[in-house]
Amino acid sequence: MTMRKEFVRIIPLVMWLWFIFFMSSQTVEYLSMPPFPGFDKVAHMVVYGVMGALVIYAFPDRLRSERPLTVVMIGVLFALVYGISDEYHQSFVMGRSSEVLDVVADAVGALMAGGLWLVLIKQKQQDTHRT
Repeated sequence: MTMRKEFVRIIPLVMWLWFIFFMSSQTVEYLSMPPFPGFDKVAHMVVYGVMGALVIYAFPDRLRSERPLTVVMIGVLFALVYGISDEYHQSFVMGRSSEVLDVVADAVGALMAGGLWLVLIKQKQQDTHRT
């Protein structure tokens, strides 16, 4: 894979990080959440699950195939650090607050995405060996 193609694979991740930052900058009045308990934690898991998948995607194919667990752990760590920084950022937005459980949901979402990716590549490897 060319260096340019590897660089281009980072673009979706950067756009997603910008989206998260933008949404975190919005006041409570702008964001209307459905009225069921825990929705915000589910939203965090989904958003950071996508982030985890995009971090994995950003890695070169060779590294993803040779060190899949390392790539997943980097994705989870990246989501955790970004989640912490996002909660700190949110603490300065009027009407918003920082919650440790949001960071936990962020890490869980990234871990679930990474786990799903590991299961899928394991299944693909098994299917390849059968044929």
